[in-house]
Amino acid sequence: MWRPQLAALEEAGVPALAPDLPGHGERAGEPFTVDGARAAVEEAARAAGGAVVVVGLSLGGYLTLDWAARTQQRVVGVVAAGCSTRPRGPGLAAYRRVAALIARLPDGGRWLNDTLARVALPPAALADLHEGGMELGVMDAALAAVGGLDPIADLRAIDAPVRLVNGRWDHFRTQERRFLAACRDGRLEIVPGATHLVSLVRPEAFSRIVLDLVEEVAPGSVRTARSA
Repeated sequence: MWRPQLAALEEAGVPALAPDLPGHGERAGEPFTVDGARAAVEEAARAAGGAVVVVGLSLGGYLTLDWAARTQQRVVGVVAAGCSTRPRGPGLAAYRRVAALIARLPDGGRWLNDTLARVALPPAALADLHEGGMELGVMDAALAAVGGLDPIADLRAIDAPVRLVNGRWDHFRTQERRFLAACRDGRLEIVPGATHLVSLVRPEAFSRIVLDLVEEVAPGSVRTARSA
C-alpha cells in the first residue's frame, strides 16, 4: 500500500522502509499485538541507521504515535494520517461488532471487502493492496489493541514536528483540533477529495506532505528536481 510513497521518496533521494506489522502482509499468520507492532517499527527504525521520519495511516497512524512517544531512537518528524479520533466507547464497540459480523460471513468477508475496495479506491491502489494482501482476520484484534492506546497523551510526549493528515471526507477526523492542540509542534493537513485511505486515494498529495516534512527537518535532503 506504500508503493507510491516509496517511489516518490526514492525519486527524491530519500531512503525509506515499509515494514509489515504482525497480522499483515508477509506476517499475515502472526497474531497482532501492540508490543509486536512496536517491535516491528523499532526494528525498521534501527535498520534506517539514523534519525527518522515515521509515517502511518489509520491503525498504523495510531501505532506511529504510540511508538514515537516511547522510542529511544531519534525521531525528527511524524506523519499520522487517518487517526484523529480517540478509539473509545460506543464507536469502537460498534466497529468491533461489525468486524465480528464480517468474520462470520462464509468467505470471511472477502467478497464484501473487495467490493467496497473497488468502489472506494483507484485501480492502481487496489492492485497494490491486493498484491500486499488485505487481511480481514486481524481486524478485531487490531481494534481491541487500539482501544488501549492514548494518542492524545502520545502527541503531548512527542518532541518532534507532527503532521496530522486527513482526507476531507475521513470519518476518523472528528477530534482533529483536539489532536492538533496536543502537539508541541503540529500542523493539520486536509487533503481535498480524499477519504480515510488518504495515501491511497490521493498518493501524490500525500507524498508531497511527507517530502515537505523531510525537507523541513533535514534541509537539502530532498532532490530539488522533485519540485519541477
